[in-house]
Amino acid sequence: MTLLTSDAKGVFVIAVTPFTPQGEIDFDSLDRVVDFYFEKGADGLTILGMMGEAPKLTQAESRAVADRVIRRAEGKPVVVGVSAPGLAAIGELGKAVMDMGAAGVMATTPGSLKTDPQIHAYFGQVARVLGDDVPIVLQDFPLATGVQISGDVLASIIDDVEQVVMLKHEDWPGLEKITRIRADEANGRRRISVLCGNGGVFLPEEMARGADGAMTGFGFPEMLADIVRLGAAGDMDRAHDVFGAYLPLVRYEQQPGAGLAVRKYVLAQRGAIISPALRVPGAGLTALAMAEVDRLLARQETRLKELN
Repeated sequence: MTLLTSDAKGVFVIAVTPFTPQGEIDFDSLDRVVDFYFEKGADGLTILGMMGEAPKLTQAESRAVADRVIRRAEGKPVVVGVSAPGLAAIGELGKAVMDMGAAGVMATTPGSLKTDPQIHAYFGQVARVLGDDVPIVLQDFPLATGVQISGDVLASIIDDVEQVVMLKHEDWPGLEKITRIRADEANGRRRISVLCGNGGVFLPEEMARGADGAMTGFGFPEMLADIVRLGAAGDMDRAHDVFGAYLPLVRYEQQPGAGLAVRKYVLAQRGAIISPALRVPGAGLTALAMAEVDRLLARQETRLKELN
């Protein structure tokens, strides 16, 4: 498999991990949802992220999921989340998935990092434990980690840790960070790819600021693909029109603690997975919430017909 580079563009969908209602990994649904993501326009996948319920998996399960997805992707790029409290676990899983054919790994900051020097040093440590040839996606997600990576610290990481080839941008507000990265690049700093998360809620603006695409999940990955394509072509009016058709569901999915349940419910309704079950601790939607999502889906279909 081709390794991830700083020129990567497009949509790398953050994949869900399907479970049976009894909490077992549903490998048949895993095959099905991998096919679904690519059929709907994904250029690559990112697995074992926060929305993939990675902390609920054992190391053996993580390896099994990675192996299954990489094989199913048939050469398309798969990035594997390896974030863990300790470097030993990062190194162990990272080396294993790269041997399986992963395109790269994704790591974020543990909440214990409190100072700029600690943040800078951490990614150097991650690079060393993984080995010289492993491409790294730096996940900048302060809303989840509580760690703020300033523009200056990010610039120093770009300068000093060449294995960091991509930023998964999830700062909020964070549009100015994208602008600075591109300005620094224009002034001679090494280029890195910037793919954006946060459920796509700011994706049109992020593309206009110079992002290369999206690395996030949503029950309609074709929306992400359309906006990235339109944004790359400079057709921002059309990108905003498409985004507006999906906005009520995007907004509903942004509810803290409920977003993954919404996403899995939508994917199950679309036939991409068999069950919307989350592994405990984690609960599905109530009957009332399901009815609300069903109404949003019906209204979305109407808006898309009007748009087209």
